[in-house]
Amino acid sequence: MSVTSSWIVLIIAGLFEICWAIGLKYTEGFTKLVPSVFTLITLAMSMFLLARASQTLPIGTAYGVWVGIGALGAALLGIILFKEPATPSRLFFLGLLLVSIIGLKITSQ
Repeated sequence: MSVTSSWIVLIIAGLFEICWAIGLKYTEGFTKLVPSVFTLITLAMSMFLLARASQTLPIGTAYGVWVGIGALGAALLGIILFKEPATPSRLFFLGLLLVSIIGLKITSQ
């Protein structure tokens, strides 16, 4: 797999990470069948795609970007879907997280 393809796969893995993280909220402790199945499938897809991307990309970079995409996306969707606080300081640190993700991409091989 080329480096460019690996980055695309990693971004998709990060999007699946957002899906399962948000899905956890809807499972109600894995007592709801459909959200639980959705969460487990997206978790498996996210891990599988991370593993594929890490065959080409350095694991520290791949994992950092994967976690960062998931954390940033889950936090933003938490604000939108669950009315979590969007304080200026929280948004500032989410912005720093985005800068960190971009920095890892720029400084990787």
